Amino acid sequence: MSEKEKVQNEKKYSRRTFMKNSGLTVGGLVLGGAVGSLFGKSESQPAVGHVQKPTAENHNQALMYFTPDQFSVVDAACEAIFPKTETGPGAKELLVAYYVDHQLAGSFGLNTKEYMSGPFHLNEAVPEQGYQTHLNRQQVFDLGIQALNDEANKRFKAKFPDIKEEEQIEILTDFEADKVKIKGAVSSQFFFALLRKVTLEGVYADPMYGGNKDMAGWKMKNFPGHQGAYATIIDKDKFEKIEPKSLHSQHNH
Repeated sequence: MSEKEKVQNEKKYSRRTFMKNSGLTVGGLVLGGAVGSLFGKSESQPAVGHVQKPTAENHNQALMYFTPDQFSVVDAACEAIFPKTETGPGAKELLVAYYVDHQLAGSFGLNTKEYMSGPFHLNEAVPEQGYQTHLNRQQVFDLGIQALNDEANKRFKAKFPDIKEEEQIEILTDFEADKVKIKGAVSSQFFFALLRKVTLEGVYADPMYGGNKDMAGWKMKNFPGHQGAYATIIDKDKFEKIEPKSLHSQHNH
């Protein structure tokens, strides 16, 4: 075995170990690139720290809440959570960070539809008691993004998008385990759980919300999207693969 192959095998083993030891699985299946690795990032990914250049055709690629620097941190973190694999594209290609940005710019980010009065019990409350901080999600993300950068600078003397993949994973693992302290009434574990939640939403939500570019998230799962009817295939015995449709397809009727 060549030295290069040894390094690649060690890297893959490190990722598998991280996934086994982390809570980033649902029902025993890892949710990365369909059923691939959450942290098996492709070597052909764009350089970290660089915001993807918007194309003229996709007007969803516009920032509504984040600054460009904040966006680059979220873009890198989302890709670490849902990377490109041999199964399909990762969060960067799916434009997941734009989904997160657009959600935070509206009622979700401001918690306008939720009860936001105290008392708050961030560390003692059970999940059934719901949201447990006076900070809205915009403020939680502001603090979390700053903490990711601060932690990266403290450990590796660089901003989060500019550090190595394994270094990003190390920091995110410690966020998930609540080993990093964030300034403000929010824990690093709470921020990580929220970040992971919106990352997966951005992969699988309708493209109208900014992510799931070209419905590639659905295609990895063979999810049909918003079909008008299944009358022609409902009685078939074998699985029928259907080209997915987004809400935009209503204009083609």
